[in-house]
Amino acid sequence: MLCVSLFLRGYAQEGRNVLPFNDGWSFRKGALSTDKNQPDTGWMNVTVPHTWNNKDMQEGKNFYAGEACYRKVFTVSPQWKGKRLFLRFEGVGSVASLYVNNRLIGEHKGSYSAFCYEITHSVKYGEENTFVVKANNSAREDVLPINHFLFGIFGGIYRPVSLIVTNDINITTTDYASPGIYIRQGDVSAQRAAINVTAKIENKQLHHKDITVQTVIKDRQGKQVAVNSKKVNVSPQGINIIRQDLLVNQPHLWNGQKDPYLYSLTTTVIADGKTLDAVTQPLGIRRFEVVPGKGFFLNGQSYVMHGVTRHQEWQDYGNALSNAQHKADLDLIKEIGATAIRFAHYQQAEYLYSQCDSMGFVIWAEIPFVNNSSGKEGDNAKQQLTELIRQNFNHPAIYVWGLHNEVYAKTPDEHVAVLTRQLNDLAKTEDPDRYTTAVSGYGEMDRPANLAADIQGMNRYYGWYEGKIEDIEGWVKGLEQKYPDYKLMLTEYGADGNINQHTDTLSTNFNPVNGQFFPETYQTATHVKQWAVIEQHPYIAASYLWNTFEFAVPMWNRGGVNARNLKGLITYDRKQKKDAFFWYKANWNPEPMIYIAERRNNIRKQAKVQVEVFSNMEKVSLSVNNGKPLTGKQGANKRDVLFENVILQPGANTIIATGVQNGKILTDTITWQLQVSE
Repeated sequence: MLCVSLFLRGYAQEGRNVLPFNDGWSFRKGALSTDKNQPDTGWMNVTVPHTWNNKDMQEGKNFYAGEACYRKVFTVSPQWKGKRLFLRFEGVGSVASLYVNNRLIGEHKGSYSAFCYEITHSVKYGEENTFVVKANNSAREDVLPINHFLFGIFGGIYRPVSLIVTNDINITTTDYASPGIYIRQGDVSAQRAAINVTAKIENKQLHHKDITVQTVIKDRQGKQVAVNSKKVNVSPQGINIIRQDLLVNQPHLWNGQKDPYLYSLTTTVIADGKTLDAVTQPLGIRRFEVVPGKGFFLNGQSYVMHGVTRHQEWQDYGNALSNAQHKADLDLIKEIGATAIRFAHYQQAEYLYSQCDSMGFVIWAEIPFVNNSSGKEGDNAKQQLTELIRQNFNHPAIYVWGLHNEVYAKTPDEHVAVLTRQLNDLAKTEDPDRYTTAVSGYGEMDRPANLAADIQGMNRYYGWYEGKIEDIEGWVKGLEQKYPDYKLMLTEYGADGNINQHTDTLSTNFNPVNGQFFPETYQTATHVKQWAVIEQHPYIAASYLWNTFEFAVPMWNRGGVNARNLKGLITYDRKQKKDAFFWYKANWNPEPMIYIAERRNNIRKQAKVQVEVFSNMEKVSLSVNNGKPLTGKQGANKRDVLFENVILQPGANTIIATGVQNGKILTDTITWQLQVSE
């Protein structure tokens, strides 16, 4: 548990202090006044994480987007004089400027990645210091994402802040806010694993210095399994790049949820017998492979990718979430039986990635190059991709870097296609060992902006934005025949579902763009029918349903709920799981379960009805009003049991589904009301 707690912070404590810097902030909307004759009012006390859009962005398009300020007064210990001091922000939406004692330290563009600035020479030791962060969440053409259309860009210091104190010889903290060490692994098998570690070390003393760089790998019990010590003469100029090779014999492999085994790897800087700095990172020894037509492989074995997607926001909290809320989301994702997560459409919390390492999720990380392109976002896209990779390089759970989602070019020579090739080259230069992917909203393999990456992702909303629900089968079969040696993933699919809207038939009389009737019944049918197709096609190396959770879309007004994307399988407040959630749980989670669908569609007009039950149990039966047990038939697959021509009586009807497996009996009970018209 100690190692896990260190991973969650990202740093070991030895040789440096990492102090939470989240309390004592004050906040106000608007710019700081430059008129000394005007009173400096309007401030309120807040604790970070904080966003000013936790309410208004969930209510509609009239949310506040613009500048706001945070201020904190802090006394810097005189004992830190001679040390190095850094402020590290895990996320500020969206453009942030840091001032220390009225001095501009730097500006960071991008809401979703961490940034770290040195403040050693700007603070007053033994005195109070004023820290100001100006944040602005207005959409900009040169900062990804360039609009608020698919999701809102929440404003604020919405992730934790740390004050880092190091010695004057230290592992760098300002290399795009990375841990400062990079772990690569090769020749991974049950017999051995070759581990290569690169450390970036800074020397701020006046002269060269003889140091020892020691890297140690320990198993879960704290036993040392590999060590490399190297004597180095570090220069006071530039960055000292130190590379070390280690060999782990008969490694305990990281094997997803079956066995998410983690070693710890610590790189320590030693001089004159004293530890100057140390950084600990997780080490999960594993090998990923995507084989065209056969699917995903982990450590040489086929690994089923039951995938979901996730946005980082909760109702009434926005994106300023606690670690407990992040963990609650992961627990729900684990309950449904998912093995893989696409974290869309941006870099998410460090705690979240660390939890995925220890829980065994295979994950996809991406940058917010999404929905539209301005032609001016190239530099920022490269910056955010570099940050994503360097900050998360050591997480064993990550197998792929996402370059974009639904941005297009008509020819290979246009901006998006060219930029995608540049991003792919950047990703492969930064990290040659992981896959890259680009995602299209079309079902065509030869989109010019998408073939630059290793894997083509396609978002397919058959039956919702185009065609019929069943069209998914013809789509995948066509690609299998024409492009058998291409790597394909189904990166979004599904339909909106309002838990307060229902229909007794699969009516398609709705408008998915601006309609107000999005029945949950239709969402359920979409997932039931499409998953039954997806599971039969290993050509789809991974599939990711959209979305685990409802989320805010302030520019939308659809489906009877303003400012909401209703495609989530769980409501925005996390209080209700929709029928489709239990459909996937029946298919993915081996724990015995039984669930009657359409429990919220409980006012019925017809006496003769169909009852649908989702279950992974061997024998499933149904009774109505304690009558004779009824036998069902297989629906879309063997987890889908249909009971047809069930007769309801006027008034309340108690419906009980019973499942039997290995002598274990489970039941689920609902009540439907038959209203007989006079």
